[in-house]
Amino acid sequence: MLLIHPPCAKACEPPAGIARLAGALATHDIPHRIWDANLEGQLWLLEQQPTATDTWTKRAWRNRKANLAALRDRRTYDNPGRYATAVNDLNRLLALTGQPWQADVSLADYRHGTLSPLRSNDLLAAAAHPEQNPFFPFFRQRMETLLEDISAVGISLTYLSQALCSFALIGLIRQLAPDVTILLGGGLVTSWLQRPGWHNPFDGLVDHLIAGPGESALLSLYDRQPSNPAAAPCYDRFPLHDYLAPGPIIPYSAASGCWWNRCSFCPEQAEGNHWQPIPHDHTIEQLHNLAAKYHPALLHITDNAISPALLKRLTEHPLATPWYGFARFDEQLAAPHFCHGLRRAGCVMLKLGLESGSQKVLDSLQKGIDLEVAARVLENLHAAGIAVYCYLLFGTPAEDEAAARQTLAFVLRHSKAITFLNLAIFNMPLFGDEAQEHGTGLFYEGDLSLYTGFSHPSGWHRGKVRRFLEQEFKRHPAIAAIIKRDPPVFTSNHAPFFANAGSR
Repeated sequence: MLLIHPPCAKACEPPAGIARLAGALATHDIPHRIWDANLEGQLWLLEQQPTATDTWTKRAWRNRKANLAALRDRRTYDNPGRYATAVNDLNRLLALTGQPWQADVSLADYRHGTLSPLRSNDLLAAAAHPEQNPFFPFFRQRMETLLEDISAVGISLTYLSQALCSFALIGLIRQLAPDVTILLGGGLVTSWLQRPGWHNPFDGLVDHLIAGPGESALLSLYDRQPSNPAAAPCYDRFPLHDYLAPGPIIPYSAASGCWWNRCSFCPEQAEGNHWQPIPHDHTIEQLHNLAAKYHPALLHITDNAISPALLKRLTEHPLATPWYGFARFDEQLAAPHFCHGLRRAGCVMLKLGLESGSQKVLDSLQKGIDLEVAARVLENLHAAGIAVYCYLLFGTPAEDEAAARQTLAFVLRHSKAITFLNLAIFNMPLFGDEAQEHGTGLFYEGDLSLYTGFSHPSGWHRGKVRRFLEQEFKRHPAIAAIIKRDPPVFTSNHAPFFANAGSR
């Protein structure tokens, strides 16, 4: 079995899903190989000298190895200017190398001038002509060795930015080893398969499309059943020190789905994904074992939201390794002693989805957030020394301009307690209940689109929201200072290193 993580995504940590699959295969003594084609492919592309000869390109090309080394050096994260130079120079070099292929390649994304990952015909075209992908020479060179004695290949397609490269890989595999069984899973594939009336356009090219956790599907090829509880993820075969981070980051998923699962317009709810946690005793044991085995610079708990029960268990069984993850505003975090306990347990940053500073909007979204509680949470985390990466969502059907200004006012009142900000404009899931009321047609053209355009009941359409954000929200000095702190390109994945830079 060969497991592949395709380009393009942020190459700062190994993929959690494939590591979990590797753990399951290793537990059952099933031979397998791991290929992080995303990391290796980006590093390969950065060694392809661009044809441009301007002064900037010459400097960026000359400094590429120094910039890669800088992203792997903790000291760089004490110097935001040096960090930004390294990221931006590498990002632009990738963009230049993709231009001859009509591809816009970056450290976090992949787009094509004519092909869209939202159109199945375009994905099939990418498979039919893999030689038109900028990674093709690298893919072909590596595949000739990796496919030896391989009967099955599993590709994890999580993000839209990976779709075109995934299908180029599939097309190349079909050319080189037409009898190999190809399995395609991951978050994006799960979303496709849970569309009502799904019709598989990839029949004959891909043997199996897998929704949700893939352990059962992979093990069934070998007449095995997954262990209960789930096997720990295995990172033994990943090049942990090659990733673009100041030391290994080990991602860990303690659950699939979301324990809250009530938020209106949430894709998890629209797709019917259920919360499936690993028992907390095993999660704690596995986290401690991963920290002891790999000595990571950071543990990344990748759950949609870490459950309150697991947060409590973490305070009772502190990790010696710094960690971060998503959580929810709740009464538990509103207790000062609990936040201090989290910090002593190794927590350096929490990502929190506030979405709005209007209680009316929050109630409409069924977020289960009380703004008075949220205010206490922010202040308590700040006092405990835990950074906050706060997520805001503008343009929901319940929001109007007045509500957006309430969000502005809330952020300003608590700006000293908000370390980083993520600002997003609302997209309506195509198959949610509310799409029937407000939807107007596909937001993105393509038979694989997951979102619909919608008519805002208050006229607070995307253009107005965007102008408000650019001309008013972001221009306030207190908010501009927060936004300026956000690490370019890698954002929340590197933010914990900046949050702790002054404490080393």
